[in-house]
Amino acid sequence: MQQKGISMRTYSSGRQRWIGLVAIWMVMAGGLTTVKTAHLSGSFEVDEFFRFLHKFGFQKTEKHSQKDTEWDTFGYIYGNITSRVNFTVPVTLAVLDKRSFLEYYANRNDYDRDVACQRMFEKLDKIVYSRACNPHAEADYLRRIPCEKGKLCVDEDTRENVVPGSQFTFVISDPNVPRFWYVSMVACYQNVSTCQWHHYDYRKYCTEPPTIDFDITLVNGNPNRQTLSFFNPLLFHFSFDRQNTLEMYLIFFVVYLLMVPLQIYAVRLQKHPVTRLFTVSLVLEFVSVCLLLTHTIRYAMNGVGNEKLAIMGDIFDIFSRTSFMLILLLLAKGWAVTRLQISVSSWILLMVIWIPYCAIHVLLYIWNRTEVDIISDIDEYQTWPGWLVLACRSTMMLWFLWELRTTMKYEHSSQKLDFLLHFGASSLVWFIYLPIVAIIAVNVSPLWRYKLLLGITNSADCLAYCVMMGLLWPNRAGQYLLLTGSNFGGMDELDEFNEAPHIVHRDSDTLHSSNGDLAVDDYLDNEDDEIETLVLSTDDLLHTGNSYSVGSGSGGGSKPLTLHNGSAMNGGLGKGGRSFD
Repeated sequence: MQQKGISMRTYSSGRQRWIGLVAIWMVMAGGLTTVKTAHLSGSFEVDEFFRFLHKFGFQKTEKHSQKDTEWDTFGYIYGNITSRVNFTVPVTLAVLDKRSFLEYYANRNDYDRDVACQRMFEKLDKIVYSRACNPHAEADYLRRIPCEKGKLCVDEDTRENVVPGSQFTFVISDPNVPRFWYVSMVACYQNVSTCQWHHYDYRKYCTEPPTIDFDITLVNGNPNRQTLSFFNPLLFHFSFDRQNTLEMYLIFFVVYLLMVPLQIYAVRLQKHPVTRLFTVSLVLEFVSVCLLLTHTIRYAMNGVGNEKLAIMGDIFDIFSRTSFMLILLLLAKGWAVTRLQISVSSWILLMVIWIPYCAIHVLLYIWNRTEVDIISDIDEYQTWPGWLVLACRSTMMLWFLWELRTTMKYEHSSQKLDFLLHFGASSLVWFIYLPIVAIIAVNVSPLWRYKLLLGITNSADCLAYCVMMGLLWPNRAGQYLLLTGSNFGGMDELDEFNEAPHIVHRDSDTLHSSNGDLAVDDYLDNEDDEIETLVLSTDDLLHTGNSYSVGSGSGGGSKPLTLHNGSAMNGGLGKGGRSFD
């Protein structure tokens, strides 16, 4: 009989193509460039006019905090800003809180640069300290740059307040709440005689735009006392919204470090496409956690990390989650539960829907890293690609429920129905948690939102992997799954039983003998007697201990259906060589 479905060979070739797609996406993602480090270095050409450098969350300053002690919880911004050419007038480095920054940032695009500078600093002039124009103000937000090499910036009048080896230092104190601060450079200068702001037009002074080289570090805690505080190495370089992510990745690394070897051991005992696909998904997630943990550890050490490792880790995480969704859809369709194979048309439909979903998910990631303004307080699920992903995930959930309902409709074994019911309930939780969390996150402060999303999504995925690992464990899965490895020979008839109820004609009086055994001769010799319908399920055929059973060999392989008296059913021959067909 010709096999209906996808063989192991087809599955393997599909897996190779899928791995190739992963490599392609990794190469594409390697070109993404987004600065999210706490150690900033680079150059600024004044013809750019404005350069936004970084947004950094500083922790709340404790009341008992004191500078230059191990209890110091102030935030620090320090570094060096120099140039290889002399500036006739200085430009400006601005470190502003959110309330002051938004209007300053919104006015940067005025066509007339002089007007833009005046509007940007109009309100800041009233609150920002200036030795010549506003000596009584307390807000020390600005520095005139570049600074002369080997010397402090002109606005630094007390050397003791400057971190050694730096030309300038900002000390951030927020005694009430944590807060984001924004660092930027702008080609504007203040005329100390008129206190008016003007655009630095380099063409008045030189032919080529001069360049400013900067090396700036942003930290939570005193850079002079970081070795005295036990917690500083874990919090020092991290923005407040990213603190504690290192510990989070360490916990998931330990969990997956235990799970992956156990799953590899399990898949060696039970070689089946379902278990192999789940193993691939689990390994991808473990590799993702390893890459992200490596990046985070390096970030904790130097404030830079390795951005390429972080991008690769995120890509692996995307493909791990989407492949896990594919496993849920396959099980919902009854693969390895009520049928041994899935038809070609079902595979095509599944791939037509699943592959675009993966592509949209990657599109969201690229969009979030390149198009979403870091100044804004929105997360990836508040953009149109994010809404599209949530809508697609909800659609996939509805499709999952439909396939599960269809599978349960044609299954009559109470044991398997119970399994499908619990499997569907737990999978539904996995499908629905992300849209719910994304909606809740809209009302959460951006200072806490990233950690909330990261913690819940990783915890939910880890729990889902643990549950699936338990369901597919070799000595447990045999109770309700048809994990028969690559030996599909002689099992095509079982697939027919899973598509619809089956009609078997029998004589109501002679089908069973007095001792309870199936009277095959009586059944065959009474074809003209009154008949009635007998509905059987896959579990009835496979369940040992009934009137007929399926013997299972080593490695999950299947044996022909046999009667208790040794007659072969799978071959279609009864007593005396008469065919059941």
